Amino acid sequence: MKTTIQKWGNSLAVRIPKAFVKESHVAYGTAVDLSVIDGKIVLDPHPEPEYRLEDLLKGVTKRNLHAEVESGGPVGQEVW
Repeated sequence: MKTTIQKWGNSLAVRIPKAFVKESHVAYGTAVDLSVIDGKIVLDPHPEPEYRLEDLLKGVTKRNLHAEVESGGPVGQEVW
């Protein structure tokens, strides 16, 4: 598909056609890795890692568990 590079502020931009978006499984806000390989611009979707609380808590031990942190008294109308 042929398209045109456009100006966007001080940068250049290319619109990604809907068919390409659907096929590449990207959406607005998707993080991508942008690189140049053999003179070609390559966008590689970089999905956010999925974290599960259960997996994260496996790394907590008595050695790395910290104490409570005091953040001071109320500064507004908080009710404790």
